[in-house]
Parts: sequence; C-alpha cells; structure tokens
Amino acid sequence: MRRLIPFALLIACGAGPAVSPPVVLRQTVPPAGSAGSGSGPAGNVQLKADVLAIAQDEDGGRKAVDIVRSLTDEVGARPAGSPADVLAIEWAERTMAGLGFSNVHREAVKVPRWERGVETASLVAPAQPLAMTALGGSIGTGEKGIEAEIVRVEDLEQLDQMDIKDVRGRIVYIATVMQKEQTMAGYGKAVAARVMGAIAGAKKGAAAVLVRSIGTDNNRLPHTGMVKMPEPADGLPAIPAAAIAIPDAEMLDRLVDLHKTVRVRLKLGCKRLPEGTSANVVGDFQGADKTDQIVLLGAHLDSWDLGRGALDDGAGVGIVLAAAKMVASRKTPRRTVRVVLFAAEEMSAAGARQYANDHAKEIEKHVAAIEADQGDGAPMQVRWLGGNDAHDLAKSIGDNASALGTVFEEEAAYGGTDIAPLLGQGVPVVDIVQDVTRYFDYHHTANDTFDKIDEHSISAASRAYAIAAWTLSESPTDLGRIPMARRTRR
Repeated sequence: MRRLIPFALLIACGAGPAVSPPVVLRQTVPPAGSAGSGSGPAGNVQLKADVLAIAQDEDGGRKAVDIVRSLTDEVGARPAGSPADVLAIEWAERTMAGLGFSNVHREAVKVPRWERGVETASLVAPAQPLAMTALGGSIGTGEKGIEAEIVRVEDLEQLDQMDIKDVRGRIVYIATVMQKEQTMAGYGKAVAARVMGAIAGAKKGAAAVLVRSIGTDNNRLPHTGMVKMPEPADGLPAIPAAAIAIPDAEMLDRLVDLHKTVRVRLKLGCKRLPEGTSANVVGDFQGADKTDQIVLLGAHLDSWDLGRGALDDGAGVGIVLAAAKMVASRKTPRRTVRVVLFAAEEMSAAGARQYANDHAKEIEKHVAAIEADQGDGAPMQVRWLGGNDAHDLAKSIGDNASALGTVFEEEAAYGGTDIAPLLGQGVPVVDIVQDVTRYFDYHHTANDTFDKIDEHSISAASRAYAIAAWTLSESPTDLGRIPMARRTRR
C-alpha cells in the first residue's frame, strides 16, 4: 500500500514555493457601515464588506499552495486513465471532504488512453541527439524508426501551399515561434501548429512531423501536448508527431539555413491503448435559499506525464478549491457553489462533455461557470459572456475584484475547455484572466513541478475567483443566458 502524507501535515509544514512580492490591495470596496456605491446588486453594503474580507484573506488564498503541494507530492503526474489518475480521483474526494464540501462524489467518464514509450531523435550528420518528446495521441514509428530529410515550414499556411512532391516521404519540421505575452493570446496564435500538424503533414504525404515546442522558454525540455490524428473518414494515414525543445529547434533552423539539406532519425514507441475509465469529481457548498441554483468553479484533475502537473492544472485545482472554501467560510452562500474537477482535459475533454450530459436536466440551474486553467498567475482582468441585460452584474464582479489589481474588460469571455459544453448550452461564463508570462516556460514539460508555484500570485488569483463566485452567489439577479448566436467559443 502506498503511504500518503496527511493533508493537514502538509498545511502545517513543508518546503516553501517560489515567491514574488505580495499583491498590494487597493481600497476600492467600502467597509461595512459605509454607504454602498451605486445601485443594483453590487451596491449592497454587506456584500461589499464580505468582498473586502475575501480580498484581504491572504491565508485563505494561500490554501491553494498547500493543495497543489498535496496533489503533486502525493500523486504526481496523472494522465487520464492511468493508475495515477485513480490515485488523483481518490485524493480529490478525500481533499474535498476534508475542506467541508458536501455531496462529494465521482461521476464516471470513458477516456482515451495513450502510452509514451521509448523516444529518441538525432541529427544524422552532424550526428547529434535532439531533445524531443512525442505529442499526446501520436502513433509510433515502428521498431526501425524513421530516417528522412526534413522540410522546414514556418507555419501551417506555408505547408498547405507546398507542392506534395516537395514534402512526400520527408519529415516536416514546423518552425512556428510562440511569442511570450501576459495573456493566452500568444498560445492561441501558435498552438494550431502542434494540434493540426500531423493532419496537415499527412495531406502532403509526410513521413512524420516535428514541431518546435509551443512554449516560451530556452531550456532543452520539449513541450508535449495533444495532436489530432486523421480519422478514418479523412482517407489519410496517421503519421508520427513529436515536439523538439526550443534550443534544438533553433539549431535545426541554423543548419537548414547553412546546409539546406538536413536529415533526422526519429524513433517513437508511443501507442494508443484501449479506452479506460476516469471520473469527474464533484462537490458542493450548498446554498441557503437558492440551493438549486449553481455557480460552478472548474479545473481539470489530469495532467501530462512529463512533469507533475503543478501549474497545469494543479494550480487551477488549488485555486478553485481554495476559492470555494473562502466563499463558504464567510457564511452559507445564497446559491450553491459547486467545484468540478474534470477528467481528461488534456487528451480529449471527455470529462467536460460527460458533465454536460450527466447534468443536462439541471443545466438551466447553472447560473454561471468559471474555469481555472492558466497556472498560478496573478489576476489581471475580468470578462464575461451572458445575457444582454446582465452587464451591471458582470461589471460589479470586476469592480469587486479590482482591489486585487483586476480591471473589467468589455471583451467577451472565452471560457475554458472544460466549461465549453456549458457555454454551448447558454450557461454564462466569467473569465478571470491571469498573468501567464511565466506559464509557458513550464507548460507541458518535465519542469512543471511544485517549486514553480508562486504563493503570492496564486493566493491573489484564488481570492479573485472567490470574489467572483461570492458576488454571483449573493446577487439577487443573475447573468441570464448567453444569446443563441454567441454560444460558441471565439
């Protein structure tokens, strides 16, 4: 039997995480006894006093650190459907019950399974090893591997324009560079190269695809992530797909510029396994007088296998659990605050779809959904997507969280992968946009470990999520429903 470190002991002691200067609160919320600011739900004096108390609750926010430590130390990497995933589900049930959640339970989810296996890559001449890792869902190369000349393209658009005879039988190297930004915009611009690279290469007859890691670091640690393989209906063969570390990708760039012809030897032992079973883990802090109405906080429990899933998405798990606990610690919320730790976000988002199916009869009772999947970064913005008449309530969330440094943005919320099926059915979503400047230095790599967690920024993020959940739970009104024409992610 594997011995687990007691969660209470981890809270009481443990190694210190990475730190940055503490977030300085701005006194924008009037204390109890003063006049409320403005009209509508946010003008409630008691609500504003409660919001200020949450904003100042640094210890409550730091519970997220202890939660991430517990998850990464007691479980570690937890690919969906793996033995570690079973441990993670048990950990989630135990942790949520210990925090005081009610109705803690698992909801079964069928998930794809995949095994990494042996992976090597090297230049043929000059003979040098390449730091490489298979992309999740890729097929293997076979025992003999693949040796071929590479053809470099800057992006998928350039590959699409190439003549098939210039690609057939070669290894396509997609050299897309991800730019470092504070928001997820840089990732959004670059990630298609990884996700769609194998299909794009198969259309041109490529033997395999290598992608410059979708990340912003300069370490020889490649970034994995999901790749889509052609479906049988596409009439295309599945081809191996892998990512190479950024310094090695830049070496390939220089060698291609110098020699024009560069050969690579690639061997992947990865393979798909039979479908397995995982679970969404659900727990509630039940509401006082609007118990059947649900404010959902979500994060995903699974991770990739290379690191320990601290930033992705242990941080999100810590944030939503700490946020819900802070809400419940004030007093019983009016509406139920529910946390869902979703299964299999990394490989398929099967948990997201399964939750929407399992709860189809109560979708109309979900008054809002908020997802944490941006690491430990400090909160920067509040965005929303909901009914046409709900602007004032949405703005009040941003105003309430402004003490933590956020600003309210009129730009529509995007929602996350795990709440996308709810968005598609009209459930309003709120984004707490976090600072991801550091996030993609570690995302999907062996470096995604607990020491990267910043206790001050994750505490501030937890408090911002708690303020959003508290405001939505306590407000006499809600965010309505997303108009039909806007029920797709941008």
